[in-house]
Amino acid sequence: MSPLRVRVDTDLCVGHGRCYTLAPEVYDADEYGHCVIPETRVPPEHETQARVGAENCPEDAITVVEE
Repeated sequence: MSPLRVRVDTDLCVGHGRCYTLAPEVYDADEYGHCVIPETRVPPEHETQARVGAENCPEDAITVVEE
């Protein structure tokens, strides 16, 4: 499996918090509850969580890409 990277479109994120609630290993929140990604490169053991967090974003603000 290829390494994954995650990105968040900060213009689309409104802070529902599903990403960091479902996948705190990958996603975090800023002081307003908007998604931040502390490390864009996802370790293999967290790939499933990265995808779950992205798939549950109502605004589709998170992109998961294979390198």
